[in-house]
Amino acid sequence: MATNLLRRQFATSTASKIKIGLIPADGIGREVIPAARRVLESLGSGPKFEFVDLDAGFEYFQKTGTSLPQDTIDALKNDCNGALFGAVSSPSHKVAGYSSPIVALRKHLDLYANVRPVKSVKSPAFPNQKELDMLIIRENTECLYIKSEREEVDPKTGLRVAYADRKISEYASQRIGKMAFDMALTRQQLREQVPLEKRFWKHNPRVTIVHKSNVLSITDGLWRETVRAVKEKNPDVYKNVDMEEQLVDSMVYRMFREPEVFDVAVAPNLYGDIISDGAAALVGSLGVVPSANVGDHFVMGEPVHGSAPDIAGKGIANPIASIRSAGMLLEHMGYTQEALKVYNAVDAVLADASILTPDLGGKSSTNEVVDAVLKNLA
Repeated sequence: MATNLLRRQFATSTASKIKIGLIPADGIGREVIPAARRVLESLGSGPKFEFVDLDAGFEYFQKTGTSLPQDTIDALKNDCNGALFGAVSSPSHKVAGYSSPIVALRKHLDLYANVRPVKSVKSPAFPNQKELDMLIIRENTECLYIKSEREEVDPKTGLRVAYADRKISEYASQRIGKMAFDMALTRQQLREQVPLEKRFWKHNPRVTIVHKSNVLSITDGLWRETVRAVKEKNPDVYKNVDMEEQLVDSMVYRMFREPEVFDVAVAPNLYGDIISDGAAALVGSLGVVPSANVGDHFVMGEPVHGSAPDIAGKGIANPIASIRSAGMLLEHMGYTQEALKVYNAVDAVLADASILTPDLGGKSSTNEVVDAVLKNLA
């Protein structure tokens, strides 16, 4: 599912090693990112890696007064071919001078798409799991996440009133819409390598545009119109891709009732954040869901889960999401065969279900799960 531009860059690269920035950040990020590194280092084929340890996070902010040092930004921009980010413990209350490093990194590196595959694996660990294989593509740079907020005092009541600005642009909506339709075609090309009777999805590729334009008629109206226009203005390219719309509230309802009807969903930043975390519940845990922050020139893998301070340091964090995120990093850089090896090794561990971390009902440690993945990788 790599962008063509990103693939061309690595296909023509003469570098003997691929340099990957590692940003564990907070909490269990410091446990799951080393786990992903172990898997990348154990690949018998494909690129050779050089790893660069980089700083960011709330804990780093508490020590230094900055959550994202300029050295980290410069290293990613100038020295690294890709990156893996762990997790960040952003506080739920206002902290003077603090802003989320992952949001800032997406802007600095123009990683305008957050790509989150959510796929079920048949396993005795999940006997009641519904089957699904969907891809959620979240616009990464706009919406309410531009963090333009203010607080005023209502002169009539003397009470505080808070406001947040929301930004939706035609430019950002158009390029994320194009990525969604392109990835729908790519997913179909991969499916066609499997006999029809063995495929989970047996229909035309389908893009579901998520919005709430019945209420937010200007911002979501522009989003809806712009994403629709990607297909409507390119009928020859996307003639075999079906298009539908879904209001975000009914999207959540249908996703839990009948997740098998969705193929590719594309959403503005906030909606995409919510539905992708919700979709994780359908496959057992946030600990198994990966993502990739993707731009035209750079990709950064990032597990969907948070920093999980309640289990940090106990050695029981689920490493599967970070390992799958490393696979996505490989895939978007054009190393498809190596990515498939990673995905298949993880799926084998989940299907066996004898070595799982507590969030999936098991009793195994982080390192035991990594060892199991490496055994299936061989």
